[in-house]
Amino acid sequence: MRTKRRFPILFLALAAGTLLAGCHSVKVLVPPNLRAPENTDDSLKQAQQHLLDATPCCTSFADFSYQNLLPWQPQPYTLGSGSSVANINGTHSYFLAFRLPEGAKLPYRVAFKSELNGRWLKSSYLFAPTVVMLDSGFQPIGSDDISLCEHMGWSDAASGAFGSFTVTSKQARYLLVYSSAAQQTGKTYWEQSPATFSSSTKATLDMNSSGTFSVPHGPDGTIWVGMIDSTYAKAVDNAICKKPQKGDGVLNTLRSALPLPWTSNTGSTDTGSAVKAKGS
Repeated sequence: MRTKRRFPILFLALAAGTLLAGCHSVKVLVPPNLRAPENTDDSLKQAQQHLLDATPCCTSFADFSYQNLLPWQPQPYTLGSGSSVANINGTHSYFLAFRLPEGAKLPYRVAFKSELNGRWLKSSYLFAPTVVMLDSGFQPIGSDDISLCEHMGWSDAASGAFGSFTVTSKQARYLLVYSSAAQQTGKTYWEQSPATFSSSTKATLDMNSSGTFSVPHGPDGTIWVGMIDSTYAKAVDNAICKKPQKGDGVLNTLRSALPLPWTSNTGSTDTGSAVKAKGS
């Protein structure tokens, strides 16, 4: 019996000795998602240079293939190494080209969701889309840089940077999605609060502990595109686009929104009514 008890004691002694030997052994035990990010700008710069060095396949709107029908609900597309590159207005960009559904009731909304490209929020970036709506002759009849707004839901499907575009023209036949020079140099406001979300979601695990940031836009990444559905509509309509303005506090807001019976205005009104009732 004495011999059997020596092994646990010996194991604990060795473990304690390892911890006391120095901090180097402890660093090895730190999980990757808890380590500080290193070389935060390298991935973005490398992606930008890779896109700049690519040979464009298309330079005019008629050069693109619009065989793919716009999905009836958002679908993911990963743009980056291996994807075709266009040169639009002197800017290189990865792109997606779609044929719009015929007979769709106007107006209808096209949803976009850009995923964080990177393991850490402070070292991540987003592919920010620009859309061009074309007629049957491949002539542009509408264009817009999509404003992305952050929304953190209870699942990965409802988490990311959301935006939408409304198709209103009867002449619209095709939709081109790329990233303009303004989009590639822009940023998206990002507010996070992991404690309020499920710890099992990938979006939560990829975030830092607290704070607000401006996530830069980059040349590549995963973007969801398709006809808007209920999940995306809620995310787009409830997304955070900028830092909210500070108010006067909850109590002051309630006082102004719901007048209390002992306020001066209400009191004077009640007194007048009482006198009138007594006189009558």
